[in-house]
Amino acid sequence: MVVLRPGRDQRPQAGHLWVYRGDIARIDGQPADGDVVAVRSSSGRSLGTGLLNTRSLITVRLLTSAECDLDERFFRARLESALTLRGRVAAGAGACRLVYGEADLLPGLIVDRYGDVLVVQTLTLGMDRRKEMLAGLLGELLSPRGIFARNDPAVRRLEGLPRETGWLVGPGGTDVEIEEEGLRFVVDVARGQKTGFFLDQRENRSAAAALAAGREVLDCFAYTGAWGLHAARAGAASVTGIEISADAVRLAAHHARLNGVADRIRVAQGNAFDELRRLARERARFDMVILDPPAFVRTREALPSGLAGYKEINLRALKLLRPGGWLVSCSCSYHVDEALLRETIQQAARDAGRWMRLVETRFQARDHPVHPAMPETRYLKCLILAVE
Repeated sequence: MVVLRPGRDQRPQAGHLWVYRGDIARIDGQPADGDVVAVRSSSGRSLGTGLLNTRSLITVRLLTSAECDLDERFFRARLESALTLRGRVAAGAGACRLVYGEADLLPGLIVDRYGDVLVVQTLTLGMDRRKEMLAGLLGELLSPRGIFARNDPAVRRLEGLPRETGWLVGPGGTDVEIEEEGLRFVVDVARGQKTGFFLDQRENRSAAAALAAGREVLDCFAYTGAWGLHAARAGAASVTGIEISADAVRLAAHHARLNGVADRIRVAQGNAFDELRRLARERARFDMVILDPPAFVRTREALPSGLAGYKEINLRALKLLRPGGWLVSCSCSYHVDEALLRETIQQAARDAGRWMRLVETRFQARDHPVHPAMPETRYLKCLILAVE
């Protein structure tokens, strides 16, 4: 049993699922790391049941507010609940997130579906110890062709876990073809970004594409071309992509051919910061600029430099936009909230001498739900701005 210090029970009582090392007064008994533990306040009030890892700063991850066994029946019910929700919010999606950790009351577990293949991440020790059981349950519930463990995120080191990948069920090819809103993509579940694809931007790509007809589009940080393909399919006159990875550029070109829009899409290899400056020197102009960069702010300490990066790319993008153009600007940095991103873009607009109107604020797709008591589960922001 884990007993908290006086005054340290407000967060779990409010529904937050993390118990930090500094919250704990003592651990009764001799539970091993990865074991199930009950959590109680200093007065003895039950706060729930979770999985222990004394090597981690987040020492307990709560899975329920009750005191109960976290057995196979418990995990089956949790998975069934997550799958039921996806059937309601992402019905028919060729690829989607089936389990999103804390938001599905399964902290440390990510499950993505790409066609008939599941990709699993067990990011905490407690979940990692149960990965074979979880794979078995997922196999029974979904009957996939294979289940691939994509356990290479650096965060596993904080749990004392190695970075590793490989098949848990049904080894086979790791290139999987999927459909997104009628577009075809090839996803490399072993080596692609995140678990292979940026599923969280699916709905944002469609929203931006609805504004792209007849426009010349610049897609920065293009990866394998998903934003640009949606825009081209929606009738964009042309799409210019910038992507630093040569492999991603080749796959983006393949996707353009696969979807019959290769005549209107060109993705070039290059650093987006450098290419934005070059395009400005050449007085290039576009009707829409899409900015979907990697996380510039991974820790709170990196916030000043990261904000400078966000301001820089937005400033450059604004200088390339024609009057009446659209700026689609995203951030996946949790430490940069919507208000801070909006303020940073406004600073860029002021320096660029441009006036803009915020038309829509969007977040991650509905298959990435938010736990109301855990702001950490809301990380993606997408602002759509009309620029004059």
